[in-house]
Formats: sequence, structure tokens, C-alpha cells
Amino acid sequence: MFTSFFNAERLDMLHRLVDLALEEDGRDLTSDALFPPDSLLHAVIVAKEDTIVAGLPLIAIVLDRMHCTEYRINLLAADGDVLVRWQKAARISAPARVLLKAERVIMNFIGHLSGVANTARRFARAIEGTGVRILDTRKTTPGQRYLEKYAVRMGGGYNHRLNLEDMLMLKDNHIDQAGSITLAVEALRRAYDPCPPLEIECRTLDHVREAVSLSPQRIMLDNMDLPTAARALALIPAHIESEISGNVTLDTVGELAALGPTYISAGAITHSAATADFSMRLHQERT
Repeated sequence: MFTSFFNAERLDMLHRLVDLALEEDGRDLTSDALFPPDSLLHAVIVAKEDTIVAGLPLIAIVLDRMHCTEYRINLLAADGDVLVRWQKAARISAPARVLLKAERVIMNFIGHLSGVANTARRFARAIEGTGVRILDTRKTTPGQRYLEKYAVRMGGGYNHRLNLEDMLMLKDNHIDQAGSITLAVEALRRAYDPCPPLEIECRTLDHVREAVSLSPQRIMLDNMDLPTAARALALIPAHIESEISGNVTLDTVGELAALGPTYISAGAITHSAATADFSMRLHQERT
């Protein structure tokens, strides 16, 4: 899925992100002084806890961005696999100077993305069997949105819009600027032909009724309590998608799903994910 998810535009952003991560580490003066240029290191990446793994394709990308051509990678797992504690995910052989500089960048990516996948899995399992899909949001780490949204998919979640162009979302500020939901929708449909998919954020039942009359692709119920959300969902016809959002947690997502929306979105999947514990164990080739 990594190859299909990262099209040319997203892959270019990823390359720039990896370059920045390598650049901010600077030169590895310690390794450069102690290891000769032809010294080779072998490494194994190990899960130190039960975890989903995500981000393994980044191993090759990091080494490639370091202009290293003399490396070997043997992946022992695939992104999305569930590893048990002490299970090996990958073996790597590369020049010592390259691998020692790349180590922390690789492990930061894998640990973080695996943590996001784990969190997405917990939310997805909490609503399993309901038919409701769990969505991420744009509450992502700057520069890492596409990676994090990819990791959400590895955990069994689904992606909300990836950027501001994927879907037009009308929020309070936009509606206030236009004068009403109806005027805002009319302005958008005049401005874009064809108009991208449209989602309207609603905080009251009157807003929901007005939004329904405009037939957007989706209506978001923002920060509504359970009784109000239930009444709002009853107003939304089947041909319009519904989304519940706002302060969604693992403790509340189950009862929200029981109301029967199409989607539930949770920023916590990305902004509150705990890093998964992996280590890279290194040993030197002896001659």
C-alpha cells in the first residue's frame, strides 16, 4: 500500500522531510572519526513490545537519501503486521558511517508511525461490528501528515481529507463571512466547477436542517451531546454522509457509534499517539 499511497507529489514531500531529518542531525563526527569508510555494520530492528509495525519502507528511503548504494535490507515483516515482543522486523547491512547516522532517523519514523497505527487500531476495534468508520483529522505533526495518515490506514482506520483541496469544509468562520450556510454553499458552487466534495459543520439542529436542504456530500455534527446528535442524525437522509466529531475518545467512541453515523473522526489518533518501542541492534562485521 505504501507505493500506491505515496504518489509522486507525496513522495517528493516525503523525500524533503527525510532530507530535513538528516540535515538537522548534522554530521556524525563521532562515527566519522572512529569508523573507517569501508567498515560495515549489520543491524536488526526488534519490537520491544506487542505492536503493529508501520514505516518499514522508510529504511530504504533514508539510506537512498544519504546517497548510499551499498546496503542490503531484508524485511522480516510488512507494514500493518502485528509483532509480538522481541520479534524482528528487519535486517540491514550498510557502511557503518551511514547506518549509524541513519539509525535514529529510521527509528524515530518507525516508532512514531507504529504508535499511530496502534492508536488507530484501538479506535477501530472499539467500534468493530457497528459499520461505522473511524477517521483521522488534520491534527497531524507538521510535515508528517501523509506519513501519519498512511499509518492510520495500517491500523485499520480511514482518512478524512488529506489537505484543504480534497474536500471543502464549511466551518463557523466561513458561514459567518458568507452570511448563512446557504449563501456559503452557493458561493462555493459558483466558484468551482466542478465543485469538490462539500462537508458542512453543524452545531445546532437548525443548522442540520439547512444543510440537508443543500444536499452536501457530508454533514458533520460538531461537539453535540448524545441526545442532540441522535436527533440530528434522524434529520440526515441516507444519501448524505454523516460524521460525528469533537472530543472523541476511546471511552466515548463506542456510544457515539451506536447512534449510527457514517463516520466518527478523532484527532487523538494522530495527536496523542504514544510512540511504539523498537530498537536497532548493531554489530560489526569482523574480518
